[in-house]
Amino acid sequence: MPILRVRRARPSNVGAAQVNLDPDPIKQFGLWYQAALDAGAQQPDAMALATSTRAGRPSNRLVLLKGWSERGFAFYTNLGSRKGQELAANPRAALAIYWREVGRQVRAAGRVSRLSRREAAAYWETRPVESQAAAWVSPQSRVIESREWLETMYSETLERLAGGQVPLPPFWGGFRVRPDWIEFWEHQPNRLHDRLRYTRRRGGWTAEVLGP
Repeated sequence: MPILRVRRARPSNVGAAQVNLDPDPIKQFGLWYQAALDAGAQQPDAMALATSTRAGRPSNRLVLLKGWSERGFAFYTNLGSRKGQELAANPRAALAIYWREVGRQVRAAGRVSRLSRREAAAYWETRPVESQAAAWVSPQSRVIESREWLETMYSETLERLAGGQVPLPPFWGGFRVRPDWIEFWEHQPNRLHDRLRYTRRRGGWTAEVLGP
């Protein structure tokens, strides 16, 4: 097996994750997200989301982070997709975001709740009509006849929706992961990486340094 060699980002402050983080992990996430933007991250909102069936069979995929607050991390999807069905049966999830440009990663896990229809509608209205049409057309996670069939359905839907307001599909909505814990990881060249985990306690958060 060949040895894989890659060029890695080099953080400027050794030990920064242990001494300079905000006591509030949600605020700290915002600072790191902005740093990734400033560093030119190509897709800073790409988030790996892991779910599982009630029997514990896992699956994961990349989704787009669409907001965060003290209530958690939000994303949107087809409710009939595999992740939507798994979250309906087992409302817990884990997420991970990696910003290669700054050598940083954030992980979290916790309970998941559905966003309100009002919240979903507010975000839906910001989407381009092409994305709205795709959401209506795609039977996400289900077998389809062919790529050609999908493109035909998409073109017909775009024509039908042209110039009008596209309604929010009943099978489309959002979820929010309310983290029980959040971990911040920062790469160090000597492999003594920084890891700091915040755990939700009654009344606030507790921070602990982890071995790399």
